[in-house]
Amino acid sequence: MSATDQRPNFLFIITDQQRADWLGCAGHPVVRTPHIDALASRGTRFERFYVASPVCMPNRASLMTGRFPTTHGLRYNGCFLPATANTFVDVLKADGYRTASIGKSHLQPFTTVPPVARAPFDSGPIEEAWQKDGHDYWQEQPTRYDGTSRYDFRTPYYGFDHVDMVVGHSDQVDGHYLQWLRAQTPDWDRLRDRNHQLPHNYSCPQAYRTAIPEELYPTAYVRDRACEWLKAQQDADQPFFAFVSFPDPHHPFTPPGRYWDMYDPDEFRVPLPYSRHQNPPMPMRACMELAQAGRDPITPTTAFSLLDERQIREAMALSAGMISMVDDAIGDLTRTLTEAGLTENTVICFNSDHGEYMGDYNLMLKGALSTEGINRVPFIWVEPGQEQTAVSHAMGSTVDISSTVLARAGSKPYFGMQGENLLPCLQGADSERDAVLVEFNDAVPRMGFKTPARVRTLVTPDVRFSIYKDEPWGELYDREVDPEDTHNRFDDPAKRSQRADLALELNHRLIGLMDESPRSERLA
Repeated sequence: MSATDQRPNFLFIITDQQRADWLGCAGHPVVRTPHIDALASRGTRFERFYVASPVCMPNRASLMTGRFPTTHGLRYNGCFLPATANTFVDVLKADGYRTASIGKSHLQPFTTVPPVARAPFDSGPIEEAWQKDGHDYWQEQPTRYDGTSRYDFRTPYYGFDHVDMVVGHSDQVDGHYLQWLRAQTPDWDRLRDRNHQLPHNYSCPQAYRTAIPEELYPTAYVRDRACEWLKAQQDADQPFFAFVSFPDPHHPFTPPGRYWDMYDPDEFRVPLPYSRHQNPPMPMRACMELAQAGRDPITPTTAFSLLDERQIREAMALSAGMISMVDDAIGDLTRTLTEAGLTENTVICFNSDHGEYMGDYNLMLKGALSTEGINRVPFIWVEPGQEQTAVSHAMGSTVDISSTVLARAGSKPYFGMQGENLLPCLQGADSERDAVLVEFNDAVPRMGFKTPARVRTLVTPDVRFSIYKDEPWGELYDREVDPEDTHNRFDDPAKRSQRADLALELNHRLIGLMDESPRSERLA
């Protein structure tokens, strides 16, 4: 697209399960991310950017729709974003943009595992509160990619005309990637077989030294497919929106080739061990009890109990290797933009779908315990021609991304979007937000909960306040004096008035989540 055209292109790069502070430009003392840092050096890095939900599917749906999980309906992993839901990509497509999704989407289930059984319910001839809409919600399922010929993805897919699907994580990715891998080598199955992983001495759970070489690893696949698509746009007569989604550094920990031992576990430290918390809340204590009893969590592929310091350092080193590989791939993407003559009219964004405990209180991965590590994510916005580093302390949310992209594209939003336009923040203004809301809905009971956890968190510049459904306890941290959330003041008599004020504020925000769309066209 010509640089003289007033409608910019967009290259939106997103990683999976990466904390805001795990970037060189965010001050991490060990992880090296020179290419992401280069974006931050000529763009705006948001220091206080939070997810709508710290879980893959709900937050990705919030990114796409500009609506909270309670409103758009994809509330926890294993659900799907209704095909009847509009996305901001639908708007861009309707306004003449070419749209592409390359990599992980995760707006529909990508597992063949049966759904979690609901509580027993004796239904009549009509089983659900919602009627089935008849759409195909299984395009991301691995069985669609079993054939030898490339699976013909039905588009538009939530607004995307071009889809190159990556399904899964680490070296166990499926989708179009696996169809491609089968064509590259007859040893594809053996390379992915965990029984044939390369030797190593790591004891960290989910640390696998993959035999897949760097050039065949999913990160390389996403990079190469994205570069090919970007090159094809250099003479196009339409602007484009490219969503490039890397499945790393999400666990399991499988950095390939030189990235496996790029970092030494001894380079890392565990800055916030369990012992630092003065009065650990129930989920934290429950995980400690599991660890002391030597028991695995209920769902070991998605939630750890507490790990010891050595295991955490190993997980950190391997995660850093995965991040560095993604960073190198981002360097290739930005070079491709330059070589194709697209840099002068392309907005580049960098984001992650949620964070990671990464050793906070000796926890790993993510879960119902609402912490800064899983709720705060990186967000960098690079304007064409911007050459000055900026850091915004305005509060932002994943639901704001769609409104901001549409505003920059000169497109009008649809009714019912719940985000704010962050473009004024690029000029140094504060956002309209004085707090952000974070939702968490679990699919199964874990971390000591008797039923699937339902959590609502309010984060202000000075306070983190969390309510857990049907639990007599909660969390209130005064982040001015306790920035690492180590002293829960929820039951402190001195905080009773503040707790009441925060509960009222949270209630107002929850009431405001009512879906206003579609609006009535006439009075009753």
